[in-house]
Amino acid sequence: MGFLNKLVRHKPVELLQAEAGKRGDFRRVLGLWQLTAIGIGGIIGVGVFVLAGQQAALNAGPGVAISFLIAGIASAAAALCYAEFAGLIPVTGSAYTYGYAVLGELAAWLIGWDLLLEYALIVAVVAIGWAGYVQSALSSVGLGLPVWAQGAVGTGPGHVFNVVAALVTLGVSALLTFRTEWGARFNTLVVAIKVAAVALVIGVGVFYVNPSNWVPLIPTRVIGPDGIGHYGFQGVATAAAVVFFAVFGYDTLTTAAEESKNPQRDLPRAVLLSLAISMAMYLAVSLVLTGIVHYSTLNTDAPVADAFKGLGLHWVALTVSVSAVFGLISVLFAFMLGASRIWYALARDGLLPGWFAHVHPRYGTPHRPTIALGVFTALVAGSTPIQKVAELVNIGVLSAFIVICTSVMILRKRKPDLPRSFRTPLVPLVPLIGIGFSIWLLSELPAITWKVFLIWVSIGMVIYLTYGMRNSKLEKQA
Repeated sequence: MGFLNKLVRHKPVELLQAEAGKRGDFRRVLGLWQLTAIGIGGIIGVGVFVLAGQQAALNAGPGVAISFLIAGIASAAAALCYAEFAGLIPVTGSAYTYGYAVLGELAAWLIGWDLLLEYALIVAVVAIGWAGYVQSALSSVGLGLPVWAQGAVGTGPGHVFNVVAALVTLGVSALLTFRTEWGARFNTLVVAIKVAAVALVIGVGVFYVNPSNWVPLIPTRVIGPDGIGHYGFQGVATAAAVVFFAVFGYDTLTTAAEESKNPQRDLPRAVLLSLAISMAMYLAVSLVLTGIVHYSTLNTDAPVADAFKGLGLHWVALTVSVSAVFGLISVLFAFMLGASRIWYALARDGLLPGWFAHVHPRYGTPHRPTIALGVFTALVAGSTPIQKVAELVNIGVLSAFIVICTSVMILRKRKPDLPRSFRTPLVPLVPLIGIGFSIWLLSELPAITWKVFLIWVSIGMVIYLTYGMRNSKLEKQA
């Protein structure tokens, strides 16, 4: 097989479908609502409790609701494409596996490699946001951590390492090492707590909305003594690019395809249900939050809780902080699960060392990549400010969305008669909308994001050319 042919060799869809019915690597224990809870858990989190307020203050003003809407349109178009593939190829690996079936091995490797980093960084971002709410809740009852343990260097006087953020990533890693259904039940519980907290924010906050705080909806000048901010529509677009990772997360549930009881039926439904529920919550919270206080006051570690404190509603602030402490864990759970399953899939296909493709004999989980990810994300979350990490995420997922939307169009042309349990409507219009929005959002990402992305891709190319290409299972079969 020639060099170029090796780069584009792919796994036929029919082969993946046949293997999906025979594989016994994982235990099939997840139903529709557990999968939906994983999706909601991955979507609703730091975007509601942290970034909605911060991006309103820094970039978009009250127009942050428009930022979420823009990001949501791109995400919805991609979600419809994900739903088609989830029903068509119910195999763990998500975009990596779908890319392998349509675009070939090199494209699949690059997207899997990118998502591995993106998911890990999202875990770190959420862990830092989670730590902020823990400290807010502790301070509300007169407790507190030593100054050195409250954050990474540069986040405040005397800060050295964010101990709470590091510990929670290690804890979630340990939880995911045990039986999947145990973690899924716990995740469903914390998602219910989180949804109740969001409902409380909306239900109470709506009575305190001052419409004058929404004027102007999109500020045209910087407000605040620090001079920070990018307002106007450019600011709305920049905020949309930053909060984009807050409106996906449904893709994490597709990585659990081999742990689903009825993947071809339940995965497409769970993808669409989780996104629809979450987007309604995001739009409502962003409008209420910027309506109850002036947006310039929201650049804090716990903006929702602090907004209600400013209204004198300390019981709401405490409830939100406690709920966020529990609720954000579900985001960590979803993306840690997704990252570990992608790592496992890469190793199972021979593109990474097979040592990582072993399932725990007792718990039935990919424990080795899960533990490795726990340690890595703990170090990043403990030593990096949230804004720095948030700037690095999104590019891999936006790239995955482009791959998924493109692959749907290609496969419709290549194999139009394949049985599909869900069909993306209005092809090629919907995939083209997903691609167009994703490219636009990519262009809005900070330069540092592109630099890190190119470095990571270069490392990935070296690993593939020196190890993955030679050890791929398709290479050995050939």
